[in-house]
Amino acid sequence: MKKTYYLFNPGRMSRKDNTLKFVPVDERGKESTPKYIPIEGVSDLFCFGNLDANSALYLFLGKAGIAVHFFDYYEHYKGSFMPKEYLLAGKMQIEQTKHYISKKKRLAIATQFISGAAFNMVKNLRYYINRDRDLQSVQETIDSYRLQIETSTAIDELMGIEGNIRQVYYSAFNEIITSDFTMANRSKRPPENEINALISFGNMMCYALCLSQIYHTQLNPTISFLHEPGYRRYSLALDIAEIFKPLLVDRLIFRLLNKKEIKAQDFDHQLNSCTLKDSGRKKFVRAWEEKISETIKHPALKRNVSYKHLIKLECYKLCKHILGMEEYKPFKSRW
Repeated sequence: MKKTYYLFNPGRMSRKDNTLKFVPVDERGKESTPKYIPIEGVSDLFCFGNLDANSALYLFLGKAGIAVHFFDYYEHYKGSFMPKEYLLAGKMQIEQTKHYISKKKRLAIATQFISGAAFNMVKNLRYYINRDRDLQSVQETIDSYRLQIETSTAIDELMGIEGNIRQVYYSAFNEIITSDFTMANRSKRPPENEINALISFGNMMCYALCLSQIYHTQLNPTISFLHEPGYRRYSLALDIAEIFKPLLVDRLIFRLLNKKEIKAQDFDHQLNSCTLKDSGRKKFVRAWEEKISETIKHPALKRNVSYKHLIKLECYKLCKHILGMEEYKPFKSRW
């Protein structure tokens, strides 16, 4: 079974027969023992350090259908190497473009993305409300914003509602998280505290996961509906990630901090910024892999599927909507 490999150290990667040879290199340029990874067992690579590689390697990776996602020292997502889309179809490309160009069709899809995201945020709040957390007023405020989603007439208006919902939702984190960490306001570039650092890191992981799943469908990842398509940006992954961030990223953060699996020593504090140390990244990634491999009973399929596969199923639902086969409804958690 193929799996994701995470490269935390900088190093050099090359092809060695039908394997990937990775040689870690420290800050002094000293090489460590090479690691060999069979190509047939790799689904994608996440690089958190500098990767020295040549075009021959990327040709090898491309033929094997392996994506490579790059992050800088501050955990900012920098970009992805994506293999040639092997499932792209002309009819889907045309219809996806038509749905973007049509204000009505684009708004209909974007509305569903926000509706699904807001529902899943409230589901998280309800879990803690049922455990005697004082979050009823937060939920009520979000519910009032949710009523505005269906009546929105423009993407900008919809994005404004989404921003208001998230601002209120993030205000609940200090009540949910029982450790000594506090969030204050949401800050991104750079994150100013531990909770913001975890949110930024987790959101990037979710984005990259969604991008990898889109690749295995006929969807074009550069044509989006909620987020504005941009030059060299896979904005459809941002759209789909909205639905799954509350379920995958936020729930994982609550668990890691409330169970004290990630601690103060796992963060690096600099002037007005906070990032995860290698120890923190490794703990998060290990827990992330467990989370996306976790299975749930799919309400329609009546069988267990992993969260990772659930994202691909979400892409298939969007495909059916675009092709006029079935109206798109976002995944809404039942638990």
